[in-house]
Amino acid sequence: MEPLLILTNLPDVASAEKLAHALIEHRAAACVNVLAACRSIYRWEGAVETAVEIPLLIKTTRAAYPLVEEIVRVHHPYDVPELIATPITYGLPAYLDWLAAETDKHE
Repeated sequence: MEPLLILTNLPDVASAEKLAHALIEHRAAACVNVLAACRSIYRWEGAVETAVEIPLLIKTTRAAYPLVEEIVRVHHPYDVPELIATPITYGLPAYLDWLAAETDKHE
């Protein structure tokens, strides 16, 4: 089992919670943290933009990543949503076992 931490941002709490629930209901993730709003500054279509966004931290596995991506594509309102995955190198063994069990249909 290869655990992953995936990051994405959404424009509002409602869409963030909708996506988080979809990920959990489909067992694509073991846990999704909906964080407090942050300010994002980025370049989009040639202009510098500033937006208030809601970050999500998605805990899942490498095997479940394709389903996470599919669900994000369906539920995310942005044309090009941020979706960045990084390996979880270390963690409390009991937590990582739980993460694996909650996404086990993908192993």
